[in-house]
Amino acid sequence: MKTVPLGQTGEQVSQFALGCMLMGTLADDESSYAMLDRYLDAGGTFLDTANCYAWWPGPPFRGGESESLLGRWLHRTGRRDEVFLATKGSAWIRDVDAVRDNPHDPAAASRQYEGAGAQTLRQALDDSLRRLGTDHVDLYYVHVDDRNTPLEETLEALAGLVAAGKTRYVGWSNIRTWRLERIRQLADRYGWPAPVALQQQHSYLRPRPGADTRSIVDDEQLDYLRANDDLTLVAYSPILKGSYDDLTKRRDHHVMASYRGADADARFAVVAEIAAEFGVTGNQLVLAWLLHQRDPEFVTLIGPRTPEQYASALPALDIALTDEHLARLAAAGEGTDG
Repeated sequence: MKTVPLGQTGEQVSQFALGCMLMGTLADDESSYAMLDRYLDAGGTFLDTANCYAWWPGPPFRGGESESLLGRWLHRTGRRDEVFLATKGSAWIRDVDAVRDNPHDPAAASRQYEGAGAQTLRQALDDSLRRLGTDHVDLYYVHVDDRNTPLEETLEALAGLVAAGKTRYVGWSNIRTWRLERIRQLADRYGWPAPVALQQQHSYLRPRPGADTRSIVDDEQLDYLRANDDLTLVAYSPILKGSYDDLTKRRDHHVMASYRGADADARFAVVAEIAAEFGVTGNQLVLAWLLHQRDPEFVTLIGPRTPEQYASALPALDIALTDEHLARLAAAGEGTDG
C-alpha cells in the first residue's frame, strides 16, 4: 500500500487511511477486527478515530466506543507499534440525550460540543488514551474549530500534550482556511507545534456556489495546501456516503446538500462513463481518482462499516488512470453554472 509524507515531519503514512468511526457500534467486534487485521496485513498503517465516535447510532451508544474497540484490538494483537494512530477531541457531546430529544434541530449537536479549552483537551486526551490502552497517540486533532476559546489557549495546551509525550503531532479538522493561517502564525510566533494534518471533507464533486465549505475543501483551501507542503490533507467522506453508485443517496442524503447542481450532474456522468470503461463502480473510480492526485498529494480516508465494504474499496488501488482519463475528469462540469 503506497505511502505519502506527513507534512515535513519525515513520517510516511498510508495513502489509504482506515477510518474506525463505526467500529464498536454499527460494526461489531468481529467485523471490526477483520477489517483492522486485513488492513494491516495489506501494509496499511494509518488508523483514524475520535473520542465522540460514535454516539449517533442511538442508545446505548454515547461516544468512546470506537476508541474502546481499538483498545481491545490493540491488546488482543499487540500491534500498536505497527500503526500510526490518530484520534480527536473537542466534539465530544456533553449531553447526548439533549441532542436526541431534538432530532430535527441540525445545530443541536454543535451546541453540545465539549470545545477546545485547555483543561478540556487535556482531560479528553487522557480519557482517549485510557480507552485506547496506550500511552500516546501519533496524531491528535482538534475535531471542530472552537471560536469560543482563544486559539492561544488551545495551541498552548496542545504544545503541552506534545511535550508530555501524549501525542507526537497535532492536526485540525473542519476549519476555514483563514483560521488555519491564524493558527500557523500563532504557532510560529510562540514556538508551539503547528498542525501537520488537516482533515476535511474532499471528493471528486466540487461544492456548489454558496455552499458552506467550513468542513469541505474548496479551491482556496487547495491553493493553500499547494503553497504549504508542511501540511497534509486527510480527505474524509471521499465517496460521499456512496453517492456515486446510489441514486437514492444522490437525491436524498444530506451530504449532497453542498454539491447538487449542473456541475455535480456533469461530474456524476463522466464518473459513470469512465467506470464503465474500466468495469468498476463509480465509488471505486472516484477513490482511484483521489489516489492519483499529486497537486497536492494527500491521504484518502475510507470508513467502511462491514468487511464487504472494506473489500469493495480495494480495487481502487489497482485502477491506473491515464492522463486522458484524468483530463476528462478534470474538464467535466466546466462552463456550467454550478
